[in-house]
Amino acid sequence: MKLSLPLTGLLCAGMLLTSAASAAELTGTLKRIQHSGTMTLGYREASVPFSYLQADGTPTGYGFEVCKAVSEAVKKELNMPNLTIKYQAVTSANRIPLIQNGTVDIECGSTTHSKARQREAGFGINYFGVQVTAAVWKDSGINSIKDLNNKNVAVTSGTTAVALLKKFEKDNGIKIRYLMTKDFAESMQLVAKKRAAAFVIDDVLLAGQISNLPNPQDFKIVDASLSVEPYAPMFAKDDPAFKALVDKTIVGMMKDGTLDKLYKKWFESPIPPKNANLNFPMNSVTKELFANPNSDGI
Repeated sequence: MKLSLPLTGLLCAGMLLTSAASAAELTGTLKRIQHSGTMTLGYREASVPFSYLQADGTPTGYGFEVCKAVSEAVKKELNMPNLTIKYQAVTSANRIPLIQNGTVDIECGSTTHSKARQREAGFGINYFGVQVTAAVWKDSGINSIKDLNNKNVAVTSGTTAVALLKKFEKDNGIKIRYLMTKDFAESMQLVAKKRAAAFVIDDVLLAGQISNLPNPQDFKIVDASLSVEPYAPMFAKDDPAFKALVDKTIVGMMKDGTLDKLYKKWFESPIPPKNANLNFPMNSVTKELFANPNSDGI
């Protein structure tokens, strides 16, 4: 008995030291989450089907489900099963500032992973590949990007579509009149009401917006491309520990078929709020990302 007390004390002391050391090793996002007891997921309000609000006001979507999977991985990593998960709406314009100031821990929406943005934020494994093009009325006579010459074009503030269109203008000697909007739904409505001839953004986002219109059969996506871009989760810059956890989670979802199932659920099946099916089979860009995971920006 005389020996057991000191041994017990040493064991307890060792456990405390190990626990303290583990806590001290945490940095960046994981340290902040552990300290606050909360993790905040950024979501978009109208980025169908990646991240958007359901009829009851709760966020959902393909990207949002990836974010939730990351939050479960964080719970296990920190051994915090009761970690509080909060949701924060973000826009194209404020998503990076909210990541930078720590309001949002991770955003999994329709954010293009670019080298320019890498100067401001960190990115995980690319989980979707898109082509930037335009949505127009079928009877508009618009069949190429050049056909947007001297027309009003809706673009959402903070998206890469603006820079791509300006470059296309310069390279092709055309002139576009820009109508800037706060979100994708507003952009699509400008086209629906014929205040804009086209809405330029990623092809899959256009499919989502068209599916939510009362007359989707009257619109088309132009068979042309300004750019091919990858989507990826976004979080704080220079946070290797958190990036490693995010990447491990997403690659695991790719390898065990979880992400493929999520793709079929959100892009090839009826989805809320209108039970519409995007009928958007996986393109070659996304297939390549799934087969050979990477976190390269464009």
